[in-house]
Amino acid sequence: MAVALKGLILCGGYSTRMQQDKSRIAYHGMPQWLYLHSLLSKVVPEVYISCRPDQQEIFAGAAPLITDSVTIGGPAAGLLSAYAAFPDTAWLVLACDLPLISQQSLDHLAAMRDPQKAATAFNSPVNHLPEPVIAIWEPRGLQVLQQSVANGKQCPRKALLQTDIQVLENPYAVEQFNANTPEEMEEAMKKIS
Repeated sequence: MAVALKGLILCGGYSTRMQQDKSRIAYHGMPQWLYLHSLLSKVVPEVYISCRPDQQEIFAGAAPLITDSVTIGGPAAGLLSAYAAFPDTAWLVLACDLPLISQQSLDHLAAMRDPQKAATAFNSPVNHLPEPVIAIWEPRGLQVLQQSVANGKQCPRKALLQTDIQVLENPYAVEQFNANTPEEMEEAMKKIS
C-alpha cells in the first residue's frame, strides 16, 4: 500500500547565479513559490515550502514550512529535512527554478507514481538522467539519499541512480526547463508570454 503523498517546493537555495531569489520571481504574475504551491495543491492535499532558517519570514503564514534541519547544502538539505519531519511520507518535489512547469506535467507524474519503487522521476531531456527535483521520492528513496549523504555524496541524482526507480518520459518535457541565470529567466519569460 502506498504511503501518503505530500508536496515539497524547494526554495532553500542561494540563487547565486540568478543574482536574485528564484522563488520570488513573478513569471506568472505572482512569486514562483506561490505559483508552484497553487499547482501542487491540486495534486496533493498538503504542500510544504522547504527553506533555510533565515528565509522563514518570507513564507511565514503563507504555507507550512519545513526549515532545513541538516547541515548540508543543495536540494539534499530540503529533501532530508522533509524526510526527518515526516519519515513515513512520500514527497512530490519541485525545485523553484521551473518557470514552465504546469498542471499537466504534475498530473502525469502523480498518475504514473510507482510506490513500489524508491522514486518516480522524469527523464531529463537535456542529459537523459532522472530529474531529482521533479520527482516523487518514496521513503525508501530518501533512505538511499540519507545514506549517500552520510558517505559524503550530496547529489540527489546520484542517489536515484543507485536504486530502483521509475523513470518517465514527460510528454510535456519542455516544461522541465530550469532557469538559473538572468539569461535563462529572460528566455523563460519570452516562452510564457
